[in-house]
Amino acid sequence: MSAPNENTLASPVGTTLDRYIMRKQAEFPFATGELSQLLRDIALAAKIVNREINRAGLMDITGNYGAQNVQGEQQQKLDVVANIRFIRALKNGGEACAILSEEDDEIIHTGNDQGRYVVAMDPLDGSSNIDVNVSIGTIFSIYRRVSPMGTKATREDFLQGGRKQVAAGYILYGSSTMLVYSTGHGVACFTYENSLGEFFLSHDGVKIPEQGTTFSCNEGNWFDYPEWVRRYLTECKQRRYSGRYIGSLVADYHRNLFKGGIYLYPPTAKNLNGKLRLLYEGYPLAFLIEQAGGKALVGAEAVLDIVPTDYHQRAPLFIGSSQMVDDLVACMEQEGRTAPSKVA
Repeated sequence: MSAPNENTLASPVGTTLDRYIMRKQAEFPFATGELSQLLRDIALAAKIVNREINRAGLMDITGNYGAQNVQGEQQQKLDVVANIRFIRALKNGGEACAILSEEDDEIIHTGNDQGRYVVAMDPLDGSSNIDVNVSIGTIFSIYRRVSPMGTKATREDFLQGGRKQVAAGYILYGSSTMLVYSTGHGVACFTYENSLGEFFLSHDGVKIPEQGTTFSCNEGNWFDYPEWVRRYLTECKQRRYSGRYIGSLVADYHRNLFKGGIYLYPPTAKNLNGKLRLLYEGYPLAFLIEQAGGKALVGAEAVLDIVPTDYHQRAPLFIGSSQMVDDLVACMEQEGRTAPSKVA
């Protein structure tokens, strides 16, 4: 009887996030390891938040926290927990000199004034779904600081614009926990293996299909949408496309990234400038979608070309498969006017 193949006895587990980052560091001739370490710090915080989410129902950390964030939104307990965990990990890591969070009004200085990078983040996207066990996520964006090393980070460090991002990504906490990121050289996806406590490469060189058959938006706002948006959605229905809306931006975006589709958060009568935040939702997801071959627009203008003026600036968002975004723009142009591209 022949001996069993060694791969049958112990199959390979794959490439860890750490090993992948080490390999990719060579793509940055100026890199000295800080960006790689910063991505590891984000991954560590993601592991901790994943643990907190998985035991939230047993630890009394679901439900309202009893306060509002700077956006005027009711904070959930896990919003606060995730914010604390990511801030603590980035402070302890030493590579980020400052952080901008959806949950805080002003810049958070880490005390690491020699750090080369600043991080903008939505620590826990999809708060309304926390209590009902639906997928939620974290979104992050990384910039190389423009203020002098050794000084406090400034407003200019965060208002460089989306094209200046050196890395961006998100973590999806769902049926499995996944970390998806790009440093401007394609999109890679890692899946968390709980028993080993490691993220392993599961998808490399991710590309969004050019054409999809899914549209994602809150149709409860139908009568507040511009006419050209309603026309586009009507065409989607006539083509028998599927309407899929989870209510967690990361979850809807992740599905469309892998299967093809478009996510829409148009301007409404109530929110003329849209509702999503440009710095820590629009920019990072637009950075990723362009790396994956898709498009992200505000009206007829690329999201990454919008000039930021405020930390918590809002903007409409149309993002996904390139052909679907083009079809939406065609409906807008047929209307004889453009969608609002000025955001505030």
